[in-house]
Amino acid sequence: MLSRLQELKKEEETLLKIKAMLQDQLNRLKVPLLLDNKAEINQTKLHLGTVVEHDMEEEEEEEDEEEEEGEDEDEFEMMEEEEEDDY
Repeated sequence: MLSRLQELKKEEETLLKIKAMLQDQLNRLKVPLLLDNKAEINQTKLHLGTVVEHDMEEEEEEEDEEEEEGEDEDEFEMMEEEEEDDY
């Protein structure tokens, strides 16, 4: 019975060593993954920022075009009123 306990104790020690080695290996693998994730996050932020800026520029251009169209319509209405006054 004593020898069985000694065997189990040795197995436990071996398993604890293996667990520690695996944990250490996992920690070493996490570092590059974290760096890759940070790089990917930064790249995504950059991409999203570029998309938002592009969308904002398009909206400003559309607003400018709408304002110009509104001015053209005002000029057209003035011309119509002048023509009516001529009759």
